[in-house]
Amino acid sequence: MHFLEQERLTLAQFLPTLDAQLEHIPLLKMESQGNPAIPLFRELGGPGLIIPSYCNGLGATLLQTVRIQRAIASRSPSLAVATTMHHCTVAGLLESIIDSSVVDLLKQITQKNLYLSSGFAEGRTGVSFLSSNINVKRTSDGLVLNGSKKPCSLAKSMDFLTASVLIPSTTGKAQEFALVIIPSGTPGLECRPFWNTWVLGGAESDELALCDVIIPEELIFNLGEVDALGDLLTKGLLWFQLLISASYLGIVSALVERTLLKERGSPTERMLLVSEVEGAMAALESAAYSVMQGNISDATFTRILFTRYAVQHTIERVTMGAAELLGGMAFISSSEVAYLLAASRALAFHPPSQSSIAPALDKYLTGKPLVLP
Repeated sequence: MHFLEQERLTLAQFLPTLDAQLEHIPLLKMESQGNPAIPLFRELGGPGLIIPSYCNGLGATLLQTVRIQRAIASRSPSLAVATTMHHCTVAGLLESIIDSSVVDLLKQITQKNLYLSSGFAEGRTGVSFLSSNINVKRTSDGLVLNGSKKPCSLAKSMDFLTASVLIPSTTGKAQEFALVIIPSGTPGLECRPFWNTWVLGGAESDELALCDVIIPEELIFNLGEVDALGDLLTKGLLWFQLLISASYLGIVSALVERTLLKERGSPTERMLLVSEVEGAMAALESAAYSVMQGNISDATFTRILFTRYAVQHTIERVTMGAAELLGGMAFISSSEVAYLLAASRALAFHPPSQSSIAPALDKYLTGKPLVLP
């Protein structure tokens, strides 16, 4: 048995040559602007990974996709993070499969290998992570949007921007969430530089600005009232927490793999690192299996949040432990160790942050309803 064997075998089941091709591309080349892994993933049919076979997709389950994202991240962190956003949007759309326009969109994605850029949750300090930074006005032509979504992964490669917005309620209440689908090339939609750090620079996480962008009614999908997530949004959030956690676990797994291959430290020290990451992976797999059984509820969502934060703390411990075993010369002689060390810690920056949602979880555990910040 080899470390990451199950994950890489699962990846090979769906995208047979991807791992071998990623292995031969220099890490820092994949982590910079113009990431060659993004067009490679498209070329091999990756955008259709989780889309069911009846929509001509590859049909990977949530559990399989968790394993695949860990395997991809061990080679290319930016590709894993970027494609997580695409898959989560697709997962949300699959919740609306009864709508023929959604079926048509999913078939387009698989036939043409289209990328979706996700403009859902935003990590703005002091603001709800589900809030929108887009102003909406309803006209006879549909919705007119002004504002921006940032950061948006796959901003340069995307074929559609999918974004959450607040629209006037159809039930007479104040506002409702809606999903809008905006084709690239739509007048008023512009990609602007935003991501200024070298970490995860290959994920194309830039700003997508909207200036008087008109969205026709057929590209608007209501998600429900603000205080009720709705199945579509809930499913997307569940997938996001699991896939993004698996992706960052894959990044730290790349460091652990180096300690194994180079036989750094003692066997006991190496196995301590492995036991930590494998325990975290087992928790993610268990949570994924639960979702696959149809357990979509506040209880499931909170369980997955607790799993995500547990994985986050595991990563904090293991990255430092692996870097210490690899030693100062490995850190000095190659930028890759420093890069993986920095990139693995970025899970803490994805919404919802632990500090922002802790009060809501604290109240939920004493019997009160879950109210997201």
